[in-house]
Amino acid sequence: MITTVIKALYYIAFVVAAGVFGIDLKKKKDAGEWEEESTFKPIATGFITNFGDTLGIGSFAPTVFLFKALKHNIPNKLIPGTMNVADTFPVLLEAIIFTSKVEVEPVTLAVLIGAAVIGSYLGAGFIAKQDGTRIQMIMGIALFVTAVLMILSHPLVNLFPVGGDAIGLTGAKLVIGAVGNFILGALMTAGIGLYAPCMAMVYLLGMSPAVAFPIMMGSCALLMPVASFKFIKEDVYAKKNSLWIALSGMVGVWVAYKFFSSLPMDYLKIMVIVVIIVTSIIMIRGALKARKEGVTES
Repeated sequence: MITTVIKALYYIAFVVAAGVFGIDLKKKKDAGEWEEESTFKPIATGFITNFGDTLGIGSFAPTVFLFKALKHNIPNKLIPGTMNVADTFPVLLEAIIFTSKVEVEPVTLAVLIGAAVIGSYLGAGFIAKQDGTRIQMIMGIALFVTAVLMILSHPLVNLFPVGGDAIGLTGAKLVIGAVGNFILGALMTAGIGLYAPCMAMVYLLGMSPAVAFPIMMGSCALLMPVASFKFIKEDVYAKKNSLWIALSGMVGVWVAYKFFSSLPMDYLKIMVIVVIIVTSIIMIRGALKARKEGVTES
């Protein structure tokens, strides 16, 4: 019953988001407010980044990279809105697919997703007042340590047994998971992605790495539509780019899911470890660079 309600929320969010997005696109196109852009660039960007997103890599950082590398016709001020609006639909598709195909205990799924959503809402004001650079450094170090523990616990090494194959949490672990996802939801307001930290948390709490996918994707799926509505209302996103990234991104999600569904668990663990290490390095390097330049993000 709980899982059915959650899936219904995904479908409702998808339909509402598509309606709001479609109405705004038509209005702007009729008014001639449509950026000059090739079709290939956003299609390639959407497919590549959301293919990786489905595998747990995340899409925001790769999207920014491809925006610059492919020389998209998008002003910097429109990049955050474009990513949120465009990736809302692939992320919702991810949540729908993985909630249906990956078994996870319903109460655990609902509690962790709800905690992330509440964290993003209530934590925004608090996080905005903190030193973003320090948060980034702490998260980067924590993820690196987690990756080391995961390497030591991998069946190929098996020196430090953590992780497991549980599909749900109870008691103190459920409370810890809820608090952790609340914090991760809040940290998203500081620009720190939820995927890699959520993977690490789920693994350290003794759950199967596969279970992280419906949890982290479900969390983002119910956060991003709200953010995209704001960007659409304030007209701070690139229309043509968002449309093609959304469409090609959903194709990328489906192709990646087909790849993921046949991936043995030991290989999945290796992939998760790589994702966490790369994310930790990016966070630490970003924090060090900001401090070297004397920049303190708030």
